[in-house]
Amino acid sequence: MPHFARSITTILTATLALGALALPAHGIEITESVFGTMPDGAKVMEYNLVNENGMRARIIQYGAIVVSLETPDRDGNSADIVLGFDTLEGYLDGHPFFGCIAGRYANRIAEGRFELDGEEYTLATNNPPNHLHGGDIGFDKALWAAEVVSAEGAGGVKLTHTSPDGDEGYPGTVRATVTYWLTEDNELRVDFEAVTDAPTHVNLTHHGYFNLNGHDAGDILDHELTLHASRYTPVSETLIPTGELAPVAGTPLDFTESTPIGERIDAEHEQIERGAGYDHNFVVNRDGPGLVPAAEVYAPATGRVMEVLTTQPGLQLYTGNFLDGADIGKGGHAYGRRNALCLETQHFPDTPNQPDFPTTRLDPGDTYRHQAVYRFSTR
Repeated sequence: MPHFARSITTILTATLALGALALPAHGIEITESVFGTMPDGAKVMEYNLVNENGMRARIIQYGAIVVSLETPDRDGNSADIVLGFDTLEGYLDGHPFFGCIAGRYANRIAEGRFELDGEEYTLATNNPPNHLHGGDIGFDKALWAAEVVSAEGAGGVKLTHTSPDGDEGYPGTVRATVTYWLTEDNELRVDFEAVTDAPTHVNLTHHGYFNLNGHDAGDILDHELTLHASRYTPVSETLIPTGELAPVAGTPLDFTESTPIGERIDAEHEQIERGAGYDHNFVVNRDGPGLVPAAEVYAPATGRVMEVLTTQPGLQLYTGNFLDGADIGKGGHAYGRRNALCLETQHFPDTPNQPDFPTTRLDPGDTYRHQAVYRFSTR
């Protein structure tokens, strides 16, 4: 479906109206257009963010999805480095969470059940036998409200979604806000907030599929990965954590030093076999709260570097093991096995059933907050 550009263009510069935060000269250019139309006739808007270095992010209201992310390589040539679709229909027809916000609970909950304050709640088992990424109709399928926002050195889009009590089986009405910021430092920054009117569990993440050689460049086995994580959460045969925080040392899951992703992805190791590659949560090294480095990815072929920082305790590494070419993406490219990797900043999987994990409980009067930063450079 074509994108019908609207006549509004917001240029966030030092000439912003009184009361807005000033940005550097030139600032962030933000344009709005119609990306597509929902079956009920609702328009889905796209927000196109461009910084003065030529980095570009396209974000739509549906699923709060990052449709594309363009960054330069070492020679200054830009390419789109995230998997996705050219049209809204591609997303509406079903997909493996390309570029979306996953919630109300990102990752898996064992057998779609948890107990909270003595009451048991039953969720969809949309990843049999477990619950995954919020269920059959999670936050990835919501039409979020959107508004353009500004801050010093950045421009963005603020997206808001209200999930009613009982939505997908979860208790409490949750109001979630996700703000994507594009900065002049070539960062895509994601700020998450949520509040509730009753005790519940919340765990949100940005589910981007990255290929630093370009979304249509084939597999990511040459990408060199560093994880700032000396432990991980081993999983059962159904990919539910056993509760152990195990050392990565001496295993194929050790990325404490930069290692090509393909070097050990098919190792004869129980955890690798269970995930059909990497599909594991890592425990981010930290000395206290706040934003800390979690990962760095380097693509030798293009020189692109992506650093990931987070305020969360965990980072899920997924190497696109279950992509099979059935998803025909942008430019008609079929996305095959291991054509991308995900680095999902989040709480640990199955935390509602794991009392020793950092809690995901959210109570009335409290605010869930989480920040993720994807920083791009070359070498």
